[in-house]
Amino acid sequence: MSNKLYVGGLPYSTTEGQLAELFSAHGTVESARVITDRVTGRSRGFGFVEMSSEAEALDAMESLNGTTFEGRTLTVNEARPRENREGRGGNRGRGSGRW
Repeated sequence: MSNKLYVGGLPYSTTEGQLAELFSAHGTVESARVITDRVTGRSRGFGFVEMSSEAEALDAMESLNGTTFEGRTLTVNEARPRENREGRGGNRGRGSGRW
């Protein structure tokens, strides 16, 4: 198990400070990040928390998964490695050499 956790179901008003505070009851929070939309800057309703150890991450995951936070049910899982996102941007599906 990794010490990085995915947190889904966050209220859109949640700040990174609130996210860190929520998880700090289960150990030392190394980082807390709420993912935002690039265009609007609004929260996308999920984030990532990195705990200082795998044991703390496991405790936080077991304790917080399925609980309610500000009226929304949280999903807390081990974060998966980021997928390679080749082919994004640039041509956007248009025929090559068109212009």
